[in-house]
Parts: sequence; structure tokens; C-alpha cells
Amino acid sequence: MQIFPPEVLSPYIKHYLFLESGGNQYKKLRLFSDGNTGMVFLLNQCRLCLHHSQHLPSSFLYGQFSHFQDLALIEQASFIIIVFQPDGLYKLLGISAHTLKDQIIDAQDIFGQSSIELYHSLLQVKQTSERVHALNTFFYKLTAQCKLSEQALLPTLLQHITQHNGVVTVGHLVHYSGYTERHIERVFAEQVGMSPKKFGNIVQFHRFLKLLRSKPAATSLTTICHESGYFDQSHLIRAFKKYTGITPSEYLNRTNRLAINFMELKDVPDQMSGLYNFGS
Repeated sequence: MQIFPPEVLSPYIKHYLFLESGGNQYKKLRLFSDGNTGMVFLLNQCRLCLHHSQHLPSSFLYGQFSHFQDLALIEQASFIIIVFQPDGLYKLLGISAHTLKDQIIDAQDIFGQSSIELYHSLLQVKQTSERVHALNTFFYKLTAQCKLSEQALLPTLLQHITQHNGVVTVGHLVHYSGYTERHIERVFAEQVGMSPKKFGNIVQFHRFLKLLRSKPAATSLTTICHESGYFDQSHLIRAFKKYTGITPSEYLNRTNRLAINFMELKDVPDQMSGLYNFGS
């Protein structure tokens, strides 16, 4: 289930995502970049491992990923994922997004005792509406302590890149904004955690994913490849494997898609999954 935050929190948070796992079977999961960062709460005492070895804490933050991350879910679980805006964590925490790149950090190390209290609040209540209220209250308090920058450059550039489905050069951003390439690169590194070119590539890739998921049977892969701005199929497939580690065919036939950048890898095409996204 995907729930949007109140308008006052929308500059920081893109949406809340609630996922449930049915059954206790071992599940192979994969998380890949969508240009946003996030905060995860693992409820019900579940165990989630990174690369089949490192046990993740019950609540953690993740920064921008350069490569997909393989996860293993060992027990029945309930997930709550806060998906931040590309610069949401920078606005909330005031720390460089570049320092969080490719990092998974215990939420307690960033938020201290308040994250522990929030975790226990989420455990104590069962209704989704009550959990959303607890999350909103937590982030209301955080936003009261920070000031939104009056500098509109980054939001303007992010919107421009998104409107053009990621097919925008840095030179075009320089011409569009009037700022130097060096300044734009520095703003993206500090506030987003990646270069404008890489952010645009991810937006373009997710444009293709959206078209792929809704593709009519009569529409060819080549058609949506060109609609997404890729030069040819070989270029597309290289990008696809870079971000997800699999091919478009495997993505459609051998995964259970839980969120825009989060999926379960199935061993066989017809395997039924016990992990699902309510309301998807």
C-alpha cells in the first residue's frame, strides 16, 4: 500500500510504502536505484540480510545506490518504507547526501533515541492509519527544526529532468538554469548524492519500466525502447542489466514486483509469492 504524506511533508517525503510477507519461506529480494533515498522499519521480529550475510538492523536508512543490492528475507515480516524525495534527507538532516551514497545506516545512529521510540510506536499500533499518524508526527517534529532553503535551483532542475523523462544533458541544464556546470554538479552531489547525468539516466530507465509494465501485447520492445529515449535495444539491455542485474524478459516473467525499485526474485516463472504490496 502506498500512502502520500500531508502536503507540509511533501518537500521531504515522496510516499510511505507498507509491505507484508505471508508465510515463513526464504525469499530473495533485490533493491535497485530509483533516484530516491529511504528509511525502513522491519516489524514482527523478521530477519533481513544484505548479500546473504550481513543482518540489517530493525530500522535503517539507505542512501543513493550505485548498484543493485541483494537481500534475503528469512522470516515472515511487515515492512514500512519511507521513500524520501531525491533531496529529502539532505533537507531533513542537513548532511551531505554524498556521504550517504551506497550506505545502509542504523536509524539510531542518525536519529538517536527518537527513532527507537518511533519503532516501538509502530509496533504497538496495528492499523495502517495509526502507523501513518505516528510517522507524520515524527517527521513534523523533524521539519520544525529545519528550514527549507529559499534556493529553488535543485527543485527546478529535478522537475525539468523528470518532465523530459531523464533525456537531458548537463549542457542543457546549464543553458536552462543559467548556472555553471560545476555549480550544478556540486548541488546534485551535496543534495541528491549523485550527478545530474546519473539522476537523468535513472529517470529514463524508470520511464522505460513504466512503459514495459503497461505494454500492450502488440507493442514491441523496440517501440518502447525508442519512446524512452534509448538509441537501440542493446543500449537499453545494457542499462537494464546495470540497474537490475537481469534482462527485461526476466523482470517480467521471473520477479514479483513489490515497489518501483524493489522486487522478489523467483526461482521459476510460475512460483507463487507470499510477499505482496497491499493495494498495488
